[in-house]
Amino acid sequence: MSGREFFTARTVAEALAEFRPARRTKAESVGLAAALHRVPAEDVVAPAPLPGFARSTVDGYAVRAADTYGASDGLPSYLDLLGAVRMGAAPEVAVRPGGCVAVPTGGVLPEGADAVVMVEFTAETLPGCVEVTRPVAPGGGVVRADEDVAAGTALVPAGRPLRAPDLGMLAAAGVTSVAAHARPRVAIISTGDEVVPPDTAQLTAGQVRDATASALAGLVADAGGEPVQAGIVTDEPGALRERLTEALVDADLVVISAGSSVGARDETAGAVAALGTVWCHGLAIKPGKPTLLAECGGVPVLGLPGNPLSALVVFRLVGVPLVWRLAGCEDPPPEPARRARLARNLASAAGRLDVVQVRLVDGTDGRAAEPLFGPSALLSVLTRADGYVVVPEPATGLDAGTEVEVTLYR
Repeated sequence: MSGREFFTARTVAEALAEFRPARRTKAESVGLAAALHRVPAEDVVAPAPLPGFARSTVDGYAVRAADTYGASDGLPSYLDLLGAVRMGAAPEVAVRPGGCVAVPTGGVLPEGADAVVMVEFTAETLPGCVEVTRPVAPGGGVVRADEDVAAGTALVPAGRPLRAPDLGMLAAAGVTSVAAHARPRVAIISTGDEVVPPDTAQLTAGQVRDATASALAGLVADAGGEPVQAGIVTDEPGALRERLTEALVDADLVVISAGSSVGARDETAGAVAALGTVWCHGLAIKPGKPTLLAECGGVPVLGLPGNPLSALVVFRLVGVPLVWRLAGCEDPPPEPARRARLARNLASAAGRLDVVQVRLVDGTDGRAAEPLFGPSALLSVLTRADGYVVVPEPATGLDAGTEVEVTLYR
């Protein structure tokens, strides 16, 4: 050991609230077909009202509501059938007092009408005569011309990832492309003399295939980023600094896997400090304490622990929100979660955040969260887990039977 120590250790909550690099990706024009989950750089406003015309929400008859007042099964109102509205066409007839016009769902409301009575409450007792057995109020069975969206109002807001209904709204308004933030380019650097590429056919004693980089790339892509594999760097002095300098040229975020601890072989802190400012070295979290957050030339840098489980836990909690923020989304979409009861006691230490992998099983009183334990070098703990439970900093543990929120893996 070199005698180096962690410094400026922070809580995860502090890291999320206070490590807020100003960098944001540039805006680019994105067609609707590729816009799902992209983040608009500005509000997209409606060029015209939607749906653009008053239309019926039911199959029935367009009427003057006043002509139906008092109608009942025993004393129906009788209206003259004046014509019919064709779908996709403007009405060719207006509604006059004492008359009605047949209209399908989605059809244009004819002039003179202020409501549509459902066909279920009508009958054509005689040719050209409609019997109405239920009254309808003004506006009943009708959508106003601007009821969905008024002209000039926001169809979708800036800073919120686009969802499938948003794409439908944009299409309905005739908006076929949006100005969205470019996907953040996330350079992933792996370190260590023992680390070799995944396609290495035969390992020698002491070698390990680079599993973390592939998993990190998946998390980056899931958060809307563009992962860039920046290769494996040996423990030779100066090698990491050189690779980091290269990566900073066109990356929006640099992630360094391994080398962030305080051993003699751990070069991340020194390389980063030589090129920028270290915001913290050490997070109050288990697993994942040897985490580094920094900025180099305006580009955020995240140094992760070498153990795969620790690295992925930290990146999911800290790195994923950072990727979203770089893409212009200040409040990342929440991960799916569900409530369950702990299947056994969980020990913890006050002052740190414990992240425990769990498997969901059927318990005697509903869904149970069964903790999974194992060394942080074992990826199988993560692959067997359905999600994780967070034990907050003030707690010294959680008792079996406690209701907890399980954040689910998708």
